[in-house]
Amino acid sequence: MAEQNSTPDFVRPVLVPIEGVQIQSNFAANWDRVKVFQAKPDDLLIATYPKAGTTWVSEIVDLINNKGDTEKCKRAPTHERVAFLEFGAPKPLPIGVEQAAKMPSPRMIKTHLPYQLVPKSFWEQNCKVIYVARNAKDNVVSYYHFDKMNRIQSNPGTWEEYFENFIEGNVSFGSWYDHVKNWWENKDRHRILYMFYEDMKKDLRKEILRVVHFLEKELPDEIIDKIVHHTTFEVMKENPMANYSSLAGAGFLDHKMSHFMRKGSVGDWKNYFTVAQNERFDADYKKKMEGAMLKFVTEL
Repeated sequence: MAEQNSTPDFVRPVLVPIEGVQIQSNFAANWDRVKVFQAKPDDLLIATYPKAGTTWVSEIVDLINNKGDTEKCKRAPTHERVAFLEFGAPKPLPIGVEQAAKMPSPRMIKTHLPYQLVPKSFWEQNCKVIYVARNAKDNVVSYYHFDKMNRIQSNPGTWEEYFENFIEGNVSFGSWYDHVKNWWENKDRHRILYMFYEDMKKDLRKEILRVVHFLEKELPDEIIDKIVHHTTFEVMKENPMANYSSLAGAGFLDHKMSHFMRKGSVGDWKNYFTVAQNERFDADYKKKMEGAMLKFVTEL
């Protein structure tokens, strides 16, 4: 049974399987419309496992498309500039597929869907996709805090419970391991730029230049420098058009519990993992990632 949150207007969704992947019920209810979504050739899809840098890359892309004009990028908050494909609740936010349908081209669309659930039209239309992967340890910590502060996410329970659920793939959008591996294994079949959160933290300018090249744009150095400055974590956290503070009145994001943009760091997992949890996680990780060419760093 869905848990009633202390705020009476919101009932936490439960998880339901969609083709073997756990998806929160408020998104799954919209699945029939999502899977037949019609992409356009000039759509850009930004794909990530939740809490792996979606908003970060969205802001970078918007600044690139607007040649570094920060005022243009303040025209609307992120959730209005980028359609969240599978989003299904609640008002005042729009249904993702309906929002995308109303957006002028070229559209920016984001998704947390694993590769196999992405609507086939994106591949049929040969759309460009930017995928960002984040190391599993920091990802689980960030996702836990997000689920705690976001009342339209499934109830995270205790940290200990969430830790186990993450390992088993019993969180919304399923297994982190399957997610990052499946996107990696299919990246050369399509126009997919596969990026790593940790690389962005290490050398943001270098990674922004990769995005510029992928989008087939040319920008002078001073504009690149401006984009780098405006997409640092510190600047974005204070940007009301990127930090989701504009949704404070909607009532489902509890910014007193945790900011939408919390730390954005690499290695924060060390503040949460016990020694026993770390050993268990490492052993499980080794099994699940065996044979994978993917290599992640968990500290910088």
